[in-house]
Amino acid sequence: MHDLQALPATVALTQEASSSWRDWLSVYSVALGAFAFVTTEYLPVGVLPQIANSLNITDGVAGLMVTVPGVVAAVSAPAIMLGAGRMNRRHLLLLLTVLLVVSNLLSAVSPTLAIMLLGRGLLGVALGGFWAVAIAAAGRLVSESKAAKATALIFAGITLATVFGVPFGTFVSTLFSWRMSFVVTAGLALLALAAQALTLPSLPSREGLKMRALLAFLSRSNARRSMLLLGTVVAAHFSAYTYIAPFLGHDAGFSPSAITAILLGFGLVGMLANFAMAGTITTHLRASLGAVIVLMVIAQLALPQLQGWGVTLAVLVWGIAYGAIPLGVSSWMQLTSPQLPEASSAMLVTTFQVAIASGSLFGGLMVDHAGVGSALWLGAGIGLLGLAVMLSFGISKAPIAEALQR
Repeated sequence: MHDLQALPATVALTQEASSSWRDWLSVYSVALGAFAFVTTEYLPVGVLPQIANSLNITDGVAGLMVTVPGVVAAVSAPAIMLGAGRMNRRHLLLLLTVLLVVSNLLSAVSPTLAIMLLGRGLLGVALGGFWAVAIAAAGRLVSESKAAKATALIFAGITLATVFGVPFGTFVSTLFSWRMSFVVTAGLALLALAAQALTLPSLPSREGLKMRALLAFLSRSNARRSMLLLGTVVAAHFSAYTYIAPFLGHDAGFSPSAITAILLGFGLVGMLANFAMAGTITTHLRASLGAVIVLMVIAQLALPQLQGWGVTLAVLVWGIAYGAIPLGVSSWMQLTSPQLPEASSAMLVTTFQVAIASGSLFGGLMVDHAGVGSALWLGAGIGLLGLAVMLSFGISKAPIAEALQR
């Protein structure tokens, strides 16, 4: 979730004194954890063909490595958010990072698909819980005046992982093997665990999200429709992007090193697009979001028809589009119910993970039955559905918050 850079910063602020260097070290330790989590989540995308060949499974079945943690995280995010008030947040974050280390090590040594999916399931538990508590904890690590900066640093870890996570996996696998990619990521998670153990202060439990707030959020038709918008657009991306490495290798004929470079370019232009979207969402959210959805659909439709540099260009266009999409759809969803920020946050995580899981699952079915190119057609179709959901809110120039709350 990776890609949840617009998660509401509903933080509990407790410190009034100026923040010390140790406070900031604790923030950086959580940011490092965010980087490790998102890198692990996206890692299989870049090495999917190698894993499929090693485990003697199809590319579509290998896509379950993305589906399973998404499904588990979708359930664990609200569950942990509802129950986390019983545990000191320091202990909870450390436990979740331990699970991340175990997940990577289990994936690295897995001899069969079942063991691999067990490791990825543990990742899902840790991932959902991490997003449910990490952002709130970040604001408690520093003084009130510095809380926003602390939260931004956590998001920086997410952004870097979004950019480098997939190409990192392909790069390490090119030098060594896909198993070594998971070993290195386990080492990264272990480093984050050590940093958190040394720097995180005690974070006593507080009253967390209540079920009635979730039910109140879900009772709103516009909130449900915004969840549908978020889900369709994210699923449109992952139904195709999960299988981008097989497409670039098998269909487009690129070498492993070229695939690494292309995926790195995808992430870099996406990061720039994210910053560009941040400057337009307050005044032109409808137009900006609609434009990037259309751009993603065009790129997905064009890719099966292109060769060579045309493929590279289309992938970069897709990267520009998706780089702006998470912030756009997340902001749209937040504005549905600003009075219920924690409920919105929990359902944002859940919807995002369900979209990742369902997109990669149905994309995998298409890949195994009709070829890798069919996943791109599926993504474009789901993207058009998401565009239709967005247009159902109207095209008024009024602020989106007013329009969604009427």
